[in-house]
Amino acid sequence: MIGGISSGQAALKVDNLHVSFGNARRGSLIRAVDGVSFSVRKGEIFGVIGESGSGKSTLGRCLVGLLSPSDGGVLHGDIDPFKFSRREMNRHRRKYQIVSQDPNAAFDPRMTILQSVCEPLNIAGEGTRAERREKAFAMLDRVSLSPEMANRYPHEISGGQKQRANIARALMLDPTVIVCDEVVAALDVSIQADMLNLFSRLQEQLGLTYVFISHDLRVVSHISDRVAVMYFGKIVEVGPAHAVMETPLHPYTEALRSAEPEITPAANDAKQRIILQGEIPSALSPPSGCRFHTRCPRVRDMCRTEEPKQRELLPGRHVACHFAEEMLAQSEGRGAGHAGRGTADRGASGTEALT
Repeated sequence: MIGGISSGQAALKVDNLHVSFGNARRGSLIRAVDGVSFSVRKGEIFGVIGESGSGKSTLGRCLVGLLSPSDGGVLHGDIDPFKFSRREMNRHRRKYQIVSQDPNAAFDPRMTILQSVCEPLNIAGEGTRAERREKAFAMLDRVSLSPEMANRYPHEISGGQKQRANIARALMLDPTVIVCDEVVAALDVSIQADMLNLFSRLQEQLGLTYVFISHDLRVVSHISDRVAVMYFGKIVEVGPAHAVMETPLHPYTEALRSAEPEITPAANDAKQRIILQGEIPSALSPPSGCRFHTRCPRVRDMCRTEEPKQRELLPGRHVACHFAEEMLAQSEGRGAGHAGRGTADRGASGTEALT
């Protein structure tokens, strides 16, 4: 069992994964991902949340085989892709695609949108030229781009349209898993909602599995089934998205939650913003004990010397904090005080709440 999910159900399995850069002998080793374990079910949307520099993007690139682990492992189903030869890896990786944050960097400005969307099939050598063009038009239609967009160049369409074209290109090789790395971060809120609805629709139509990476807890919690919270290369909390959003069990998650804006909250329910104090540690010299103790408002002496182990505090809720039980007791106390008030309706799809 990894992250509470049976291995037989998993599309992705990550076991004690480490990804490092630099040279330890020269004192320049950066542990971007430092002992991460979780599992993603087939057909699930698994969210990864954290600040810039927490290791989310490095993790995403390792999941699709663009980076190799320094230690630990990533399994695609029951297959270790890092044991493949280069040719075998290139063929296998077609089923594991990544959509990046900046669509401008993803497109060659000298190629039309149609040429860029056809490019994966051209490189793979699949089908005739006519078949590749036909599939490209079908994918553009699937992401709600009209045929007349196909002959435009990247600078002639909007950022949201470019991101849709980027998604269409990722779908050309019929992937089963897509890593979405900050795919809506640069878009307006109204366009974000449309894009999230598009991802949900594509999942239903194509049976996709997503790893959805973002710094925005609001976005991730609305689209994801489960969420992992990363800080400084480690996962500090994992659980169902709605539960992590409503009842954080780690001080870092609580701080992220408090920073999310609320629309006209009731006076009694208005949350207090948690301002993290202290300095962000150096990536070259991470702190001993709990990585978060230099900024944690609940820090105690034990946190400075002993690293907390991730444990299952509630069914499906895994947390790495020495004093998570206290946070749970406090949240249950607040819940008892609000008895009878009810909870907010998130809507059928969840993404509609963003509009």
